[in-house]
Amino acid sequence: MPANDKLVFALPNGRILTEVLPLLARAGIVPEAAFSDPAARQLRFATNDPSIDIVRTRAFDVATYVAFGAAHVGVAGNDVLMEFDYDEIYAPLDLGIGKCRVAVAAPAETLGQDDPRRWSHVVVATKYPNIARRYFARRGIQAECIRLSGAIELAPALGLCTRIVDLVSTGATLKANGLVEVERIADITSRLIVNRAALKTRHAEISPWIDRITEVARAA
Repeated sequence: MPANDKLVFALPNGRILTEVLPLLARAGIVPEAAFSDPAARQLRFATNDPSIDIVRTRAFDVATYVAFGAAHVGVAGNDVLMEFDYDEIYAPLDLGIGKCRVAVAAPAETLGQDDPRRWSHVVVATKYPNIARRYFARRGIQAECIRLSGAIELAPALGLCTRIVDLVSTGATLKANGLVEVERIADITSRLIVNRAALKTRHAEISPWIDRITEVARAA
């Protein structure tokens, strides 16, 4: 099958990838051997199904590839979906993997001195400025968001801000950098996502995979 006619699944690098691959394997999608080869330089991979290719990319980029139709199906955390809020994405299934949370954190030494109920204006470093602004706006708090793409936990120690909004899993990274979680914004899991236009034009191809992955995820 020509590459342009194949269904393209976009998967995120990192922890979610290690959790989603066994699920996809049970559904019948297994990437070629090069996918697991750290020396491989390609980013698009064939699978055991000749009608499907897999692309591997940054977690934030999965939603963009699917929204703009470069990939037809993907897996993304609902933190990404909340941040970008693409109308072009349909998220039919919570896979129940990649569990974590979006939270507000602050230096441990401020604990007990800084009451979140009295905040009126905050400066936060985050890679989720839209989530942060909406959250604080609902509470009547003006938020100045400094956008960073990584190492968010460094920002308070370097004097960039006094609080951060970031993903938290175990809390170990916060603790290692002298931070504590002070508010939880949202619980996060990973979702199966589909490009809405592709679901209409290629429904006969995509819908059975949604059903199969749903069955596998619910049986896990």
